[in-house]
Amino acid sequence: MSQILVVDDSSAIRTEVANFLVQNDFEVITAVDGLDGLDKLKKNPQVRLILADVHMPNMDGLTMAEHIRGGLGNSEVNIVMLTTKTDSVLKARAKAVGIKGWIVKPFNGASIAATIKRLTQ
Repeated sequence: MSQILVVDDSSAIRTEVANFLVQNDFEVITAVDGLDGLDKLKKNPQVRLILADVHMPNMDGLTMAEHIRGGLGNSEVNIVMLTTKTDSVLKARAKAVGIKGWIVKPFNGASIAATIKRLTQ
């Protein structure tokens, strides 16, 4: 079973996304911000996909992704941003660090289910 790490400071979003993923046979780990996300990834190297919010306290999702790619040297895990932002500067930064997708909230699991399955194989 593929593991997915959901990183969002909103407990409602974390719950909504995690529930959808569990219902679709994924194992889910959650984190409350980028720092927590890095810690959870270090403890769970079998994570295949990270769905992360961009704007969070303590460490934002893009900074977390930069740490994953640079500091941890992990280029294997797929990362998708889940956010309300559509800013082209943020998207360019995401592309530079190897982000695989940009999903604009509200979360609609059914519309991205195939992409999630592809990114976790």
